[in-house]
Amino acid sequence: MGSIRSRRGLLFIDFRYRGVRCREYTKLPDKPANRKRLAAILERIEAEVLLGSFKYENYFPNSDRVGEFRQHENRIEQVQADTPTFSDFSQTWFDENEVSWKHSYRTTLRSSLDKHVIPAFGEIPVSHITRADILAFRAKLAKIPRKDGSQGLSHARINTVMVPLRLVCNEAADRFGFETPFQNIKALKVPKTQVNPFTLDEVQRILTHVREDFHCYFTVRFFTGMRTGEIHGLKWKYIDFERREIQVRESLVAGEMTDTKTDSSFRDIPMSQFVYNALKEQEKRTGGMEYVFCNGEGNPLTIQNVNNRVWKPLLRLLDLPYRRLYQSRHTAAALWLAAGENVLWVSQVLGHSDPTVTLQKYAKFAPDLTRRDGSAFEALLNERMNNDSQKGQTGDQQ
Repeated sequence: MGSIRSRRGLLFIDFRYRGVRCREYTKLPDKPANRKRLAAILERIEAEVLLGSFKYENYFPNSDRVGEFRQHENRIEQVQADTPTFSDFSQTWFDENEVSWKHSYRTTLRSSLDKHVIPAFGEIPVSHITRADILAFRAKLAKIPRKDGSQGLSHARINTVMVPLRLVCNEAADRFGFETPFQNIKALKVPKTQVNPFTLDEVQRILTHVREDFHCYFTVRFFTGMRTGEIHGLKWKYIDFERREIQVRESLVAGEMTDTKTDSSFRDIPMSQFVYNALKEQEKRTGGMEYVFCNGEGNPLTIQNVNNRVWKPLLRLLDLPYRRLYQSRHTAAALWLAAGENVLWVSQVLGHSDPTVTLQKYAKFAPDLTRRDGSAFEALLNERMNNDSQKGQTGDQQ
């Protein structure tokens, strides 16, 4: 952000352009009217810099900086004449890097490129893409009609679409020697994930009324806190009944088995008696197959089928407000904390990399579920203070 400053009673404009701090002096005395005049000029300069249309010589034709920036712009123009189109370079970038990506991440990038980014920038040389182009593209994403009749992609989805555009532009800038247009473009703010766990009474109602062939599935979901991909990709070879542990080693993402989400997600979950009994019961159904929870053909369950054919009808039957099935993970965390389990243990079982994440997400639900809302401390004070008061009265009487 530039400013209007004064030196020896004369005003000058102080701003940054192409990463360089620029001070352009005037012969105007430091008076309110002159400051207002220069502030208007500075506002136009900063707007043009943002849009990529600023020309130094248009404002400061006699400045020594004009030659310096002209040389830089000539070099950029030469680079721009030789750079490939976004479509061609993005394919090169994708081919070079896909070996290091998980299947789900590769699929997401490819979808964003093909559906949104390449149609907008495909025929433009990578060095011709400006900051203004990127901001206009992002604004357009926020106005795309949605299936439910609303307008605009969510902030989270827009940020996802912008990822390959940012990575390709930054790589091209580094490789071909021009300034990336992504400078100072930050991701849109995304609301925190809503944590809305079920109460223990609600969990009991769900397990009582769910269809028999899914009773074990929901028991394991609610009492282990496993992610959807982890439980749908769970194989019998990872069930250790002797040690009463579920070994989380793989995850089913976008229909393909892959490594766990993070290193901390690679973990062992102890079985409670309810989970142990449920898995023993499930073993009678699918013990001869590869996956613990699967369809009649032995293939893993899909969240779409479970959601549409079991979960939504069940909530309607029980007259419970709709919540994503992922809330079963949040429910397990809230119930563990409510029961007084150590937060470090809860964090490890959930596969969080840091107990702070667990506390930030779930600690506020523990008082609601256990009524540990300060009443215990209040009772302690009342008991102690009343006892002390009674002792004091006894002493006075003596």
